Amino acid sequence: MQILITGGTGLIGKQLICRLGNQHQFTVLTRSTSKARQQLPDTGNITLIDNLDALDNFNEFDVIINLAGEPIADKRWTSQQKYQICQSRWQLTTALVSKINASSTPPHTFISGSAIGYYGRQGDKVVTEENTEPHNEFTHEVCERWEKIAETVQQTCRVCLLRTGVVLAAEGGALAKMRLPFKLGLGGPIGSGEQYMSWIHLDDMVNAIEFLLTHPECAGPFNLTAPQPVTNHEFVKAFGNALGRPAIMPMPGFALKLIMGEAADMLLTGQRVIPQKLQGAGFTFKFDSIQSAFADTEG
Repeated sequence: MQILITGGTGLIGKQLICRLGNQHQFTVLTRSTSKARQQLPDTGNITLIDNLDALDNFNEFDVIINLAGEPIADKRWTSQQKYQICQSRWQLTTALVSKINASSTPPHTFISGSAIGYYGRQGDKVVTEENTEPHNEFTHEVCERWEKIAETVQQTCRVCLLRTGVVLAAEGGALAKMRLPFKLGLGGPIGSGEQYMSWIHLDDMVNAIEFLLTHPECAGPFNLTAPQPVTNHEFVKAFGNALGRPAIMPMPGFALKLIMGEAADMLLTGQRVIPQKLQGAGFTFKFDSIQSAFADTEG
């Protein structure tokens, strides 16, 4: 297949290209083609572009995969940072939709990013794609509009939305920031520790995207999370065990709010998300427990 991908040098995109680069032809939209050339495998099947204006339409593509966006938890949510988080997603997705609409033979599939932040804070209630009323807060506002923009082409092509949890990987992602403090014995639960964390191993994330690519009956939003979400206390205990270190140094909620501001709410509230639609479609997880995931990433 001919695939256009945004976010191709990010954690998920890079792994997806490494996995599928020998089977499909990828065109990677990137801000820096020189950096992308250094980061991506030399399969001979990768074309790099730094501007969508190089393409009048998407007639040549079978699939569009949209994974780009300003990291949501890297900085305090100032007004400027909130604007950047929103526009980096909304503007690019709008541009992709415009190119799809300009195509006489449009792609048959549009896979677009989202996040479990769509649901907002949900306490310990089990969250699926179809039974949950979102809590209206910043992360929901970001994801809701992001999804609605992508869904405007659902009469033209199949649209799959990736409501992604915390992605666990041996390199990069959330664990890269956690390893040093935990190895120093400074890791521990955040706030009450009772809030749920919905996570997914990077291998399962990539496997799920490949599954959606090859199952044309799948459409709409999908929770990209492992089937066994855990509380923050269970998460940090399992991570500490995998590293052979204690995880008993708590981070009080007020201290986290001093450091992160409003963004701390994502870590202090959480959601108990289940991948109901993905499993119902027949997808099987390689890493369904947090212990098996950490055994792989920290092994």
